[in-house]
Amino acid sequence: MGIVIVEICDGSLIMQIDLEKLLETEYPEVAVIQNNCLSFCGMCARSPFAIVNGKRVFAKTVEECVDLIKQQIEKELAQFS
Repeated sequence: MGIVIVEICDGSLIMQIDLEKLLETEYPEVAVIQNNCLSFCGMCARSPFAIVNGKRVFAKTVEECVDLIKQQIEKELAQFS
């Protein structure tokens, strides 16, 4: 299990890609957890999003969201260096 937790809703548009494999391969310190619902009703159907260590990250496109998730991961990891 990692020191950075990325939570994704299985109904989110971010599920168009294998975010778990992508992030956990690039960042060994990251654990991606897929949930049935993250209680942001309707947000998952409107835009790609994830929760990174309790902080909501969202964007208009999947690619932009992945970039923002990676930026947030980098910020979180910087606290441990």
